[in-house]
Amino acid sequence: MNATNRRSRFDRMFDTLNYTLMTIIMLAVLYPLYIVVISSISDPDAVNTGGVWLLPQGVTLEGYRRIFMEEQIWIGYKNTLLYTSLGASLNVALTLTGAYALSRSDLVGRNGFMFLIVFTMFFGGGLIPTYLLVKNLDMTNTMWSQIIPSAVSAYNVIIARTFFQMTIPKELQEAAEMDGCSITRFFFKIVLPLSMPIVAVLALFSAVSLWNSYFPALIYLRDRELYTLQLVLREILIVNEAPEDTSLAGAGEDGGMLRVVDIMKYGVIIVSSLPVLALYPFLQRFFVKGVMIGSLKG
Repeated sequence: MNATNRRSRFDRMFDTLNYTLMTIIMLAVLYPLYIVVISSISDPDAVNTGGVWLLPQGVTLEGYRRIFMEEQIWIGYKNTLLYTSLGASLNVALTLTGAYALSRSDLVGRNGFMFLIVFTMFFGGGLIPTYLLVKNLDMTNTMWSQIIPSAVSAYNVIIARTFFQMTIPKELQEAAEMDGCSITRFFFKIVLPLSMPIVAVLALFSAVSLWNSYFPALIYLRDRELYTLQLVLREILIVNEAPEDTSLAGAGEDGGMLRVVDIMKYGVIIVSSLPVLALYPFLQRFFVKGVMIGSLKG
């Protein structure tokens, strides 16, 4: 009885410590996001002087009004949606077809192909060779520079290959072959309908990666009409300059211009992050499943 009581007290202490630690971690993660939210609706002078740390001060929606009036931000939104949808579709198509081929035991040299794919996860050519390759392919300053170089992810290939090996039994392939079903027809008629979970996982992984990507746009794009939303966000946050030829040009003197940028920058973070933040809670189980699939068998 005493041992049981001691163990129960220990369990309660452990649970209390665990909940306390997790609460601290949760607050550490959520507080910066909360600061961005309340700063986006607060007076920029109060934000710059450190007056905003718990509650918004001088509540105003002027920043959001100017954001939705800003043409360059809408262009960035449109381009990001286009690059994300096309890039995710291409990534899913190439990953599924390549991973299924690598999952078949009758593919000659599949271990060698997998070695080459895994090798790219540890060693890369670097920025300069990659840039020269994209330039020689005449993809600089085009939307394809945002899509083609990231069309296939080695990590996604491994996840999809593992899924096929665990889900599609070899007996099913042999039965289809005996019925005269070709490999291509077997893939589209049988494998894909059974693989909707991994399709969702790959689509989410690639879409989130493309949505958050800004470095390729920074390197390869020069035309402002091709800018992504993240590049516009960077321009406002880091360069601290308002986009050219926009409604902000009439903001007045330099001090007024900087104040307008201060009003906008927190709101732009919210607007650019809102799609992913809104979707992730509903799709979290797919992310978890994708990680679990890749960790079960390699």
